[in-house]
Amino acid sequence: MKVGFIGLGNMGSGMAASLLDAGHEVTVYNRTADKAKPLVDKGARKAASVAEACTGDGVITMLADDSAIEGVVFGAAGIFNSLGKGAIHVSASTISVALAEKLAAEHAKRGQRFVSAPVFGRPEAAASAKLFIVAAGEADAVNACMPLFEAMGQKTFRFGEKPSSANLVKISGNFMIASTIETLSEAMALVAKGGLDHHQYLDFLTSTLFAAPIYKTYGTLIADKKFKPAGFAAPLGLKDTRLALAAGESLRVALPLANLVRDRFLRLLARGDETIDWSAISTLAAEDAGLG
Repeated sequence: MKVGFIGLGNMGSGMAASLLDAGHEVTVYNRTADKAKPLVDKGARKAASVAEACTGDGVITMLADDSAIEGVVFGAAGIFNSLGKGAIHVSASTISVALAEKLAAEHAKRGQRFVSAPVFGRPEAAASAKLFIVAAGEADAVNACMPLFEAMGQKTFRFGEKPSSANLVKISGNFMIASTIETLSEAMALVAKGGLDHHQYLDFLTSTLFAAPIYKTYGTLIADKKFKPAGFAAPLGLKDTRLALAAGESLRVALPLANLVRDRFLRLLARGDETIDWSAISTLAAEDAGLG
C-alpha cells in the first residue's frame, strides 16, 4: 500500500520501519524533521508537510495526545483537507473516546474513512513488529488496513465498526497496566522492607501465578530501578489515566483505583522530571515504606 506515517517518536519510528520492511510505500512526516532520516535511509519518502503525507491510500498517525492529533488534522493543510475521498486515516494513538467519535464523524462528512487502531507494546515491540493492535471501524476500511496491521504487529483484535470502541479498549488496558505497576510497587516495597531480595521475589512471582509479560517487564524495571530511557514516559501515564477517568465519568462508571494512580503520577511529576518511565511510580511506594 501507499501510506503516509505521521509521528516518528519511540513507537512511530519502529512502526514505520516495519511497514517499509514489509514492502509498503511509506511517506513519513515528523515535526522534528531529523527523526525522518533513518527511515529515509531505509527507503521512505520524506514529506515536507502533513499534506504531503496524505497523498496515498491512507495515512497513519502515531502522536502523543488529543492536542497533537488535532494539530495535524484540522487547519487548511491538515489531514481533513488533504486526504482523498475514500482514503483512510488510521489513528494508532491513545486518544480520548470523545475525539475518536469526532474524527469518525468529520471524516465521514468528507467522504473519507477512519479507523482507530491503538497498539499495545513498548518501543522494542514496535521495532520488531510484535505489537498487539486493537482495531475498530467500518469493516471494509479495517479489511483494507489489515496488510498494514500484519506488517506492524503479531496479532490484530477487531472490536466492531465504531472506531471509538478500540480507544475504550486501549484506555482501559493502559489503566490496568498502570494499576499493575502500582500493585507490583507496593508488593515489592513490602517484601523489601521484610529483608527479601527484589529479584528473587520477582522470579518467584513470574514463574508461578503471575507469569504474564506485563509482570516480567515492569517487575524487572522496578527491581533494577531502570527508569531511563523511558519506554513510556510518566506524563503519558498521567494522560492515559485521565482518559480512563473521563471515559468513566461519561459512562457513569466509578474508577476509584484510577484516582489513586493519577495521584501517584502527579506526585512523581511534581519532582520536575518529565522524561522518566511511568514505572518510576514504584519509587513512591518504596518511600512510603521508609526505604527511600
